[in-house]
Amino acid sequence: MTQDFEGAAAPQSGPRQGQQTPIPTTPPEERAVLVGVQLPGSEWRVEDSLDELEQLAATAGVRAVGRGVQRLEAPNPRTFVGRGKLEEIADLLPSLALFDDELSPGQERHLEDRLNCKVVDRTGLILDIFARRAHTHEGRLQVELAQLEYRLPRLTRMWTHLSRQGVGGVGLRGPGETQLEVDRRKARDRIAHIKGEIEQVRRRRHLLREQRRQGGYPVVALVGYTNAGKSTLLNKLAGASVLTEDKLFATLDPTTRQVRLPGGTVALWTDTVGFIQKLPTGLVAAFRATLEEIVEADVLVHVVDVTHENAQEQARIVEETLGSLGVADKPVVVALNKVDLLAPEDVPALPDLDGDVPEDYVLISAERGWGLEELRRRVESIVAGDLVELSVTVPYSESSLVDLFHHRGQVRREEYTERGTRIEGRIPLRYRRLFEAYGGAIG
Repeated sequence: MTQDFEGAAAPQSGPRQGQQTPIPTTPPEERAVLVGVQLPGSEWRVEDSLDELEQLAATAGVRAVGRGVQRLEAPNPRTFVGRGKLEEIADLLPSLALFDDELSPGQERHLEDRLNCKVVDRTGLILDIFARRAHTHEGRLQVELAQLEYRLPRLTRMWTHLSRQGVGGVGLRGPGETQLEVDRRKARDRIAHIKGEIEQVRRRRHLLREQRRQGGYPVVALVGYTNAGKSTLLNKLAGASVLTEDKLFATLDPTTRQVRLPGGTVALWTDTVGFIQKLPTGLVAAFRATLEEIVEADVLVHVVDVTHENAQEQARIVEETLGSLGVADKPVVVALNKVDLLAPEDVPALPDLDGDVPEDYVLISAERGWGLEELRRRVESIVAGDLVELSVTVPYSESSLVDLFHHRGQVRREEYTERGTRIEGRIPLRYRRLFEAYGGAIG
């Protein structure tokens, strides 16, 4: 048996004369150094945050080969990290440097000059993953919008080579600036066009939600940190086949499935994009049309991976993101997931996970189907509760609303008048607005 070493003669196994050498079809693997800074007041340890960044890198097909960690009072305004740490990173000769925080365009430019490699921050990495994971037209639009808005202030980096051809050259400055302005204008025009298309998507989603409400279907949104098990849970509940992988942001586009509750009511459960720490507000804004599924939901099921060492911090980030969307007051059932991976003696301590976990929590294993019937019951108790007294006269042309009242509410009195069907009774609060034009609450 022989071995080949670098620099040694290779065996005679190449192509014969006249044959072409095969061209590799897969790009070479990118090797990255992960860079993080521990700042005062940070809820996450920098090492834990870099662990998550490494998972993000793996999802994007990048292999982490080293780390650079520094504790600072504040980031360096030019290079984010200090000079000594920068030299350590450069000595590793990476093809890519991944920074765990969002960098300014100026910082990216200075870092690339000093490190002589490509520099990508956490936001750019997440956008790359989103671009890989978005499969629907709506998802691709939202990703492109986020990418354009992120890259617009960074366009100057494309034209720095022009300034190096001469110092103070009048003829050199003009074309560069002109081309830069052309690119900026094209980007702004494309941003405006995409925003218009997303607004149309938002309107279509609104119409679909109205049709769902007319059909009397309560809507349940699955929310949680990325990779908490939301897609696995939806698959078990609905017998669906939503993609599930042990990767961050395995699914991006929202998926809705029908799930029958214990009392026979059919609810629409939607799997939404997972949240993550340091998620830029620009990304949240770009995904407004998708996140409206959360805003319009009747109940939120917050899925928490209780096996994760940062479960408390992850749950808090989800709650903060929900607060930024204006849905912090919605009914929430906390589903503490992956309990099958815990030792039995750990299970009783789960309610103290965060010190203030809501009483309405359920222990589940989405993978094994444990606790799902109890989860259905908890959701059903919420969607069936909060009945309000109504006295309405529904026009005969709106007979579907009369059917809705009979199927979802409790009719105490009904009579037919010249104006329409007069109904008195109780109906779940979420349906009241459908009847506001025809009467009002009693008392």
